[in-house]
Amino acid sequence: MAFESFHNLKDFLDSKVEQYNQPGFIANDPISIPHEYSKLQDIEITGFWASILAWGQRVTIINKCKELFAIMDNSPYDFVLNHSENDLRALLHFKHRTFNDVDTLYFVEFFKQYYSQHNSLEDAFLKGMAASDNDIENGLIGFHEDFFSLPDAPYRTRKHIATPARKSACKRINMFLRWMVRADDKGVDFGLWKRVKASQLVCPCDLHVERVARRFQLITRKQTDWQMAIELTNHLKEFDPEDPVKYDFALFGLGIEEKY
Repeated sequence: MAFESFHNLKDFLDSKVEQYNQPGFIANDPISIPHEYSKLQDIEITGFWASILAWGQRVTIINKCKELFAIMDNSPYDFVLNHSENDLRALLHFKHRTFNDVDTLYFVEFFKQYYSQHNSLEDAFLKGMAASDNDIENGLIGFHEDFFSLPDAPYRTRKHIATPARKSACKRINMFLRWMVRADDKGVDFGLWKRVKASQLVCPCDLHVERVARRFQLITRKQTDWQMAIELTNHLKEFDPEDPVKYDFALFGLGIEEKY
């Protein structure tokens, strides 16, 4: 499909945002996992974990997340704060792709330490940020440093938490941030965090989003890295400077549902 003008492309993408940013999107997407919870901390923990485990087929991701949180009696916030050593043994059998028991136990330990001092995970993304920052880059770098600040942090677990400091596009964490920050009346994203601004979010760039964005010439950079994600987001800001990442719905929907 060719677009004669900026406005034609914007109108097309706006229509696709409207089509896919609907409650019907939830059931087949990993965002369905945090939607099963109502407590802020449960939504944060399950949302973060679901986003980090989000590679492979969506149905498998959802099933693995359900398996993990069933081990925690579907009360992850209570589990991370109050578990016994014996409770942790059940987690030794959990695995998804290259995410194994070492990673799982460290996630539990981080959340235990973190939530004993903070009410919301949003604080962890604000440490490195200034309110005037154009995007979330410094917040992601600061979060990565904070996440691995515990003395027993396993080196192998670092591969699961991306950071712009390693030039990663940070797809999974950017997706989690979209879930937590974006606020509208559609019922998909949660909009629970108020101090990180939607205008600071960076578009999650999975294979589907990247392919469609390149087709629309919203990406010219050849490498799949942080600068590519910034390039895409800056182009999306031309369509909506206050909420550029809403177009993730359009690009992802076109890519996975319509095989665009």
